[in-house]
Amino acid sequence: MLVFAKKKSVQQKIESLKKATSIGFVPTMGALHKGHLSLIERAKKENDLVVVSVFVNPTQFDKQEDLINYPKTIEKDLSLLKSVFCDIVFAPSAHEIYANNITSQAFDFDGLEFQMEGKFRTGHFDGVGTIVKRLFEIVKPTKAYFGEKDFQQLQIIRTMVKKHQIPVKIVGCDIYREDDGLAMSSRNTRLTKAHREAAPFIYKTLKQAKVKFGTENALDVVGWVENEFKKQPLLELEYFEIADEETLQTIKNKDIKQKYRAFIAVFAGEIRLIDNISL
Repeated sequence: MLVFAKKKSVQQKIESLKKATSIGFVPTMGALHKGHLSLIERAKKENDLVVVSVFVNPTQFDKQEDLINYPKTIEKDLSLLKSVFCDIVFAPSAHEIYANNITSQAFDFDGLEFQMEGKFRTGHFDGVGTIVKRLFEIVKPTKAYFGEKDFQQLQIIRTMVKKHQIPVKIVGCDIYREDDGLAMSSRNTRLTKAHREAAPFIYKTLKQAKVKFGTENALDVVGWVENEFKKQPLLELEYFEIADEETLQTIKNKDIKQKYRAFIAVFAGEIRLIDNISL
């Protein structure tokens, strides 16, 4: 496994290995867990070369304290990457990516950026678009792998790739869960014991909402979920929405020709957790 901190070095290495080679790319912010490793394992199966980036991107944090508190575990991350036979790791500094101008590019994601997470995290998706576009330009992957836990982000990246005509195939991968159903996240390590014990309620409620959506209208399902969370003193519901998978627009009435997904954001103490489920 080769580790690079400089754009030029990693580009030169990839270029030297690129002849008739497919490149799988997994962008991460480090604090790796089994969910990340599952993306890398899939990339290994589908490509000749796998590149993983480890970079805590400052422009996608809407709160400075979240950036400061985000877990940084580079030594452990490198050990995990080695265990799944990652070929190349790109772990740049913020200066290497942004020089002296740590700001986001402004994007138009066809309105996807104004739904759900966009309502609560100002500028977040411009930051995501900025870093992912720059990493694509550096690595030039054949395929890039993203988990469906951040489904809105996945759809936004698909839109960006299409609009900017970036030659990469975006692959969405199933949400990787703990044994009790909690979606794996780097933030889970920051949960208190009590909040960690309460958190599986999120996925349990999503599964029940999915069943209800089969026979009830969307607004009634939303109302039911909101009431369920009122009974949970350790979990505070920020939003629960049922949306069209393509447009991410909140729906009021079902259309059998459309695909829908339920999205949720919950505070467990100070830690914000998100999840979703296909309906």
